[in-house]
Amino acid sequence: MKILHHGAASGVTGSCHRLQIAPDRALLIDCGIFQGQDAERLDSLEQHKVRFPVEDVLALVVTHVHIDHIGRLPYLLAAGYTGPILCSVPSARLLPLVIEDALKVGFTRDRMLIERFLAEVQGRLVALDYKTWHTVLDDERHRVRVKLQRAGHILGSAYVEVDTLDKPSGERQRTVFSGDLGAPHAPLLPAPQPPYRADVLVLESTYGDRLHEDRRHRRERLKAAIDRALANGGTVIVPAFSVGRTQELLYELEGLIHNAQSERWRELEIIVDSPLAARFTEVYRELKPWWDAEAHQRLRSGRHPLSFENLYTVEGHEAHERTVEYLADSGRPAVVIAASGMASGGRVVNYLKRMLGDERHCVLFTGYQAQGTPGRDIQRYGPKGGWVELDGQRIDIRARIETVNGYSAHADQCDLLNFVRRMRHPPKEVRLVHGDAHAQAALKAKLLEWAAGAGHEISVTLGAEHLYEEKLPETA
Repeated sequence: MKILHHGAASGVTGSCHRLQIAPDRALLIDCGIFQGQDAERLDSLEQHKVRFPVEDVLALVVTHVHIDHIGRLPYLLAAGYTGPILCSVPSARLLPLVIEDALKVGFTRDRMLIERFLAEVQGRLVALDYKTWHTVLDDERHRVRVKLQRAGHILGSAYVEVDTLDKPSGERQRTVFSGDLGAPHAPLLPAPQPPYRADVLVLESTYGDRLHEDRRHRRERLKAAIDRALANGGTVIVPAFSVGRTQELLYELEGLIHNAQSERWRELEIIVDSPLAARFTEVYRELKPWWDAEAHQRLRSGRHPLSFENLYTVEGHEAHERTVEYLADSGRPAVVIAASGMASGGRVVNYLKRMLGDERHCVLFTGYQAQGTPGRDIQRYGPKGGWVELDGQRIDIRARIETVNGYSAHADQCDLLNFVRRMRHPPKEVRLVHGDAHAQAALKAKLLEWAAGAGHEISVTLGAEHLYEEKLPETA
């Protein structure tokens, strides 16, 4: 068997990994779009086209519904893929919403075409329970089974265990694809537990070169950052992905307001200005069985972590424009959560264009900002009094720029190492993906250091060493 990569081999977006079981049989793990610096090599539409073979793919397994893991699904189906889409039960509810939004942004506004495609996707979805083996194939040549385990990244996220048996030879292999792993103490989600064993592990490395701040005190840091911003009499703008980060922040803000001593906090408006985020939040509320124990304790005490009195949702475009103008001009204290998470599009850009030049306001980052995105530029140059380009317009940055790292939805270096070393039977081979070159190299060094100290033989390679080589047509 071979593992090849159609994306996220040497970057942090475009996740798409192929487990080649035999020349005519493969599994595909994720199929996401490229973003930020990863998307600069080619025109975005061209880069997302599926040029790899799909006729041998037995199933697409989706680890979670972030766009950099499922955004190429329309291209995959257009290339002729006809098999099932396997995912967790919560992901099966969330995935059509993400794909619908992706179609509107990148393909068409034709409602009939969108409905036809969504019906096609819905017919392919196979929702799997966690911790349960699902047989993909069992014939005279192979038995292929997959099992999803909670990954703690966003609601419905999973890492994938693949158990393969070559019947003629009797050879078996347990391959684990981490997807995106979450860190302990994330709001709403239980922490991921490593598998019992793995022969080969394909491991993300987004934060393979660093440690997060203490996550146990992140709520206090969030409060402190907002307090500093509110002291200036302005608005706090929080770029956040519609699924995952928005709901985590609402959960934390509800806790801060519930426990507040000051009148300013008790009356603080929390504004979600993203129709997609509002829809995701509604589905999150419906998926309470998959929340963690702490969240269920809040529910039992009569609180509503994702639906509280101070929470306001902006719906239509006219209401959005009025909200931007009112907050920019009035300086009324408020927290606005708007997509996109890296400020590369969406409604948050309008807030930034109007408010970045005003020192009363604050931009608060709580998630990873990829190289090549406006979010990374604001985060990097804003504290130095720099500028950023938004929609072709140069904006001087005078607003306060804050970063609270404890809210990263990704495991840090220590968490990634623990995922490997806490397996009862650790892997003989680890393949590092979904991280920039420095993060992968740092994590590789730490893994080899641990293995040497534990007397464990391990091979650690980088995804870029195992890229799928695209077969381009010969030119005359």
